[in-house]
Amino acid sequence: MSTLSPVNPDPPAAAASGTEAEVPRQRPFSRANLVQTIAGGYVPLILGTLVVVLPLLWMVLSSLKQPGEIITMDLKLLPESVNLDNYRVAMTTVPFAQFFLNSLIVTTVGATVKVILAILTAYALVFVRFPFKNAIFILILVALMVPPQVSILPNYILIAGMGGKNTLWGIILPGLGTAFGTFLLRQHFMTLPGSILEAAEIDGAGHWRRLWQVAVPVSGPSIATVALVTVVSEWNDYIWPLIITDRPETMTLPVGLTLLQNSEGNGSGWGILMAGAVLVIVPILLVFAALQRYIVAGLTQGSVTG
Repeated sequence: MSTLSPVNPDPPAAAASGTEAEVPRQRPFSRANLVQTIAGGYVPLILGTLVVVLPLLWMVLSSLKQPGEIITMDLKLLPESVNLDNYRVAMTTVPFAQFFLNSLIVTTVGATVKVILAILTAYALVFVRFPFKNAIFILILVALMVPPQVSILPNYILIAGMGGKNTLWGIILPGLGTAFGTFLLRQHFMTLPGSILEAAEIDGAGHWRRLWQVAVPVSGPSIATVALVTVVSEWNDYIWPLIITDRPETMTLPVGLTLLQNSEGNGSGWGILMAGAVLVIVPILLVFAALQRYIVAGLTQGSVTG
């Protein structure tokens, strides 16, 4: 009686069914890896940094120069001596303290109301059941795509008709809605575990308590992102305050620079104008630099789910 011998697998097939051949990795300091890192990483990063930093650096250096060092045929990068007279003239030629106070009030009130409205709207779009909720969210997305310049004329007619010209509330009111903040917070609220809010609901918490005691405390980075972006946009807003105000008593800092330019119409006023621009952007740059890590955390917090 013959016995069947076991069939041996084909050696090439067995080798093919085994572990795949490892792809050789490039050494960290190999020539190809260094070229890829420099060309794909450092060069774009350096170019992007220069595009952002060079105008600011030129503005700061020009604010320290004498008029003859700015209006000249010979390019001079560095001032011959540090001159702070441009800052003194910029702060005394126009009511700089009043401009600063107006900007502080407009930014504080406007940003606070915008953030609160964004939180309430985003929570309602996620956790409250009401008709046409998706349609309202689509309208918010459409508002993100519409440039704000389109609404300047209707807003001016409305605010001027209400007596808001040359008033701080007239500057604040038209921009209280924030589609960006609502969209960002809605996307973040959708990533929150439903069990947390369900547990609060079982304990008898209504929507108001669930919002401020549960949703808001765990959404710090996203809310901080909306707040910082709103503060920066409110502080730097120029077009609408320029249109709705024509009196120095109600002008903000960016608009006040136009008075500084008009008062120094000749070539000697460039250094003073640069000094005024530095005074405008330094406060918001300090706030942004100190809290920019919240922007990165907030923008990425709701990007990965599951």
